[in-house]
Amino acid sequence: MITRQLVKLASIVLLTLGGGLASAQQSAMTFFVTSTGSGKGADFGGLGGADKHCQTLAAAVGAGKHTWRAYLSASPTGTLPAVDARDRIGKGPWQNAKGVVIARDVAELHGKNNLDKKTALTENGDIVNGRGDTPNKHDILTGSKPDGTAFTGSEEMTCGNWTKSGEGVAMLGHHDRQGLRDDEPSHSWNSSHPSRGCSDEGLKSTGGAGLLYCFAVN
Repeated sequence: MITRQLVKLASIVLLTLGGGLASAQQSAMTFFVTSTGSGKGADFGGLGGADKHCQTLAAAVGAGKHTWRAYLSASPTGTLPAVDARDRIGKGPWQNAKGVVIARDVAELHGKNNLDKKTALTENGDIVNGRGDTPNKHDILTGSKPDGTAFTGSEEMTCGNWTKSGEGVAMLGHHDRQGLRDDEPSHSWNSSHPSRGCSDEGLKSTGGAGLLYCFAVN
């Protein structure tokens, strides 16, 4: 009887310690892929709404002490200039919910980073479905060129600066790139191909779920 009680107590202690470690890692997390989209395709109500989505998900797992930004660019409109995703996310370094560093700074993030299916985890520390999984969710909304800057001129790649859930186009990245050569479009984490619309259905048709990359700026 005593032996059984000791085993049970040891199990409880291990579970408690494990849970505490996971919570500490998530608290220190400074990068994640959102576990859910907006529910309205690429419409987040603009950049501010996308940032709020990141902040809310981070706070739910104990990482709300950071200020979070969505990795999204915005097209120039009227008198407002373009917004570059790379300028919105702080200086780094950034690590996932397991404590694995994906990039030390902005230059490394847009160069030889450590971002792939195994490291591009959600705020809960889960792997996001990729190519070969059902359903495939590897298309991540970015609206960006490979260097993290916005498309300008007549190229509108942001679904109306993240306010459209019907017709339109957004540039997508692949979180599960199968190699580290970003000169091959299918391997680019932030600029693989355009979407087939801005709705949930349009995003799903190429393997997406309206997910975002979120980065802590402090």
